[in-house]
Amino acid sequence: MLNNSLKQKIAVFKKNKRAKFALVCFLCIFTLSLFSELIANDKPLVLKYQGRFYFPIFQTLTDKFLGGDFETPADYKDPLIKENINKNGFMIMPLIPFSYNTVDYGIKTQTPSKPDKIHWLGTDDEGRDIIARILYGIRLSVVFAFLLTFFSAALGIFIGAVQGYFGGKVDIIFQRFIEIWDSLPQLFILIIIASLFMPTFFSLLLILMLFSWTSLTSMVRAEFLRTRNFEYVMAAKALGASHFRIIFKHILPNALVTSLTFIPFILSDSIVALTSLDFLGLGLSQDYPSLGDLVRQGKDNLQAPWIGITIFIVLSSLLTMLIFIGEGVRDAFDTRKVK
Repeated sequence: MLNNSLKQKIAVFKKNKRAKFALVCFLCIFTLSLFSELIANDKPLVLKYQGRFYFPIFQTLTDKFLGGDFETPADYKDPLIKENINKNGFMIMPLIPFSYNTVDYGIKTQTPSKPDKIHWLGTDDEGRDIIARILYGIRLSVVFAFLLTFFSAALGIFIGAVQGYFGGKVDIIFQRFIEIWDSLPQLFILIIIASLFMPTFFSLLLILMLFSWTSLTSMVRAEFLRTRNFEYVMAAKALGASHFRIIFKHILPNALVTSLTFIPFILSDSIVALTSLDFLGLGLSQDYPSLGDLVRQGKDNLQAPWIGITIFIVLSSLLTMLIFIGEGVRDAFDTRKVK
């Protein structure tokens, strides 16, 4: 029965051609971003040197090992290193020979430089390739959004389930706490935290999770309040089933139906939150490939419109795809359309 219901939901989702196309595009873009090191990197994919094969993406070769003078990691754009490699073997560079933090010191024009044959979308004001930063930035933003959505939804659903199932004083106490918690000025707290220390990936994830877990709590709570006195729940209690079993096996699967339809929208909100904080300078440091940093670069360099136009297209396309996917998921769980 469950398999048939799932098949019906998938069939309804596929009928929404816009959502289906958006899902395919999003998966393709995200999959490409997962292999960013193989697409955009300042290290060779494969290096043959003195009869042996090396993979510099996964292992660090020193400048001295390749004929240089220092024990520092090799710079594969150094003319001496390139000459030694060509004499003793060969190297295969990625399609885009720049990583997200690679500064191209060979640029002859003022940075940010215009799009050309080397930098297809130009560079930012520090001489870093925009395509490489976008590719790594998409991966960072989507992975961050997935983790934030997962942990926030898990915490919010659990608290909403406890509220709705037990009701009474438990529900009242949690409701008052949530009202107080939601009234806290999130932006001011982030400003204070950013002034004390530089947020890292996981610290920022934790901070945002503390303020985003309430998004699904009210819906799950309402569903549990509605179903906790249904006959099948009362029968489970009469048979001696534990509260844990009743909550997670009997009621929660039904409550998740409404919650799942909001997941893509929460995902897009998470991407916007990270981008906004990075744009304001309250998020990740510049050591990370942030889409928000590119938005800031577009604002600060109005004389280089290609930066602002590029990041606008990337962000708007990414968020639009998630919204379309969310609409498809909402239709799939609509009982009026699933028969």
